[in-house]
Amino acid sequence: MKILLIAAAATASLSLAQTKETFTGVITDDMCGATGHAQMRMGPTDAECTVACVLAHGARYALSDDSKIYILSDQRTPEQFAGQKVTVVGVLDAKTMTITVESIAATN
Repeated sequence: MKILLIAAAATASLSLAQTKETFTGVITDDMCGATGHAQMRMGPTDAECTVACVLAHGARYALSDDSKIYILSDQRTPEQFAGQKVTVVGVLDAKTMTITVESIAATN
């Protein structure tokens, strides 16, 4: 009986395992992401504004796909892609709209 309970618990936890997804969008920040950078304009480009908002105002790097803003768990790698279109592979927490990032790559 004990083995059946362990097996059932293991099966249940596997079914709750989150699935990796692929997201495409632009690296921005959660402060300007929804409204655009024109209002803050912390630099002459969207990329510079994104980095400045993160460094100076405590914003977090995010991915914008034109309809949603996703916070990125990795807050170091996105800096090199600020303002660029990228593909992010990771697991989405729908409650917090946070992607646990596995990889980020520039797209064309």
